Amino acid sequence: MTIYLATFGKPRYIGALNTDFLLKKAEQVVVSSARGMELSLIIGPSESEKVEDCRKRVLGAPTDPQAKGGEPPFQEIEFIRTATEEDLNTRKEQEEEEEKILVAARQMLREHKLLMKLVDVEYLLDGKKLFFYFTADQRIDFRAYVRDLARVFKTRIEMRQIGVRDEAKVVKGLSPCGMPCCCSYWLERFEPICIKMVKEQNLALNPSKISGICGRLMCCMAYEHEMYRELWKDLPNPGTKIKTPETSYIVSGVDIRSNSVRIFHPEKGEFLVEIEDFENFRTCVEEGKSWENEQPENFVEEKEIKSETPENKKTKLEILTKAYSEEVTEESESKGESTLAEQKESDKRKTGKKHRRFSRKSKNKTARKKPSSAESSKESEEKQKTEKKEKRKIKSGKWKKQKRINPERENSQADEKNK
Repeated sequence: MTIYLATFGKPRYIGALNTDFLLKKAEQVVVSSARGMELSLIIGPSESEKVEDCRKRVLGAPTDPQAKGGEPPFQEIEFIRTATEEDLNTRKEQEEEEEKILVAARQMLREHKLLMKLVDVEYLLDGKKLFFYFTADQRIDFRAYVRDLARVFKTRIEMRQIGVRDEAKVVKGLSPCGMPCCCSYWLERFEPICIKMVKEQNLALNPSKISGICGRLMCCMAYEHEMYRELWKDLPNPGTKIKTPETSYIVSGVDIRSNSVRIFHPEKGEFLVEIEDFENFRTCVEEGKSWENEQPENFVEEKEIKSETPENKKTKLEILTKAYSEEVTEESESKGESTLAEQKESDKRKTGKKHRRFSRKSKNKTARKKPSSAESSKESEEKQKTEKKEKRKIKSGKWKKQKRINPERENSQADEKNK
């Protein structure tokens, strides 16, 4: 008795097969599973220990949390016979029918107005069962829909709810790298993936490059994560700042080839520090000292010294002293210029305040001055008199609003008086 591993069904179930027959790799076989009689593909022979390890890997970790119900992903299957030409022809005919059934079932779904998405359809080899795979966010009552499907297709209908990642596994397709999706032909189970894995691998946080056709983070983010996790054990999180008295350094990432850390300086750029020397680098920088691999701003390279003429013959120390003296003079000049500029600004502020005060006083004086012409004085006196009269009328109560009178009524009253 030899043990073979095989896959069957569109969701790629894995099964263990015990037979005395010699089966080849990638050979199609008819088996009986928990669902019924169907075709399966032989992966190859295996040992009992490896089969148990595979069972633990597949059944130990949970699959997509949206998936509900259905058969277990790992099963014990029985060998019936090797696939004949008739079996292969019937399966091809069933695949053609499945495309037509999927179109008709989606039209029926629109009539029922259910919040679900039909992904794919699958016939068993004997045609006794028809499986519908769908995705939905909530629990759905599809009993009436199943009755209509059974009446039209005249078989037993089985509905299977799957998750978003399982949808890509069933439908299959090409991933952003150009290869077929890993879940569609070799991946055994889905592992939980988070954004921390992406950050630790120095990858860009671009959704179009990180996510797969299912809309979730790609499964390949977990392949190299263990190597990166070992490097990040004794290091701070990516993006942390190391503050110094002058500036602050940023831990940008990790380089696996050189086993070192990438550190970014806002003025000088990025440089590498070995992981073993990171603590020494941190203490050295926090104290205000410069690191060995770090290039200072005014570093003089050997190329500049070699380019000079032999007549001058200046040593490195002379050039360095010259550069240092130029620094000091530039700093003193900059300080002098800064002091002069500060004095000018302060003088401008003082003169501006005086000018504002003078302008306010001049405005008040012009407002208080009486008009020079006699006409303007008369007009102002008349206005004041009229205002006083109106105030007196209001206090005495004699003030009344003038009522509008019709001119026809006035004329009639005047005629009566004349008579």
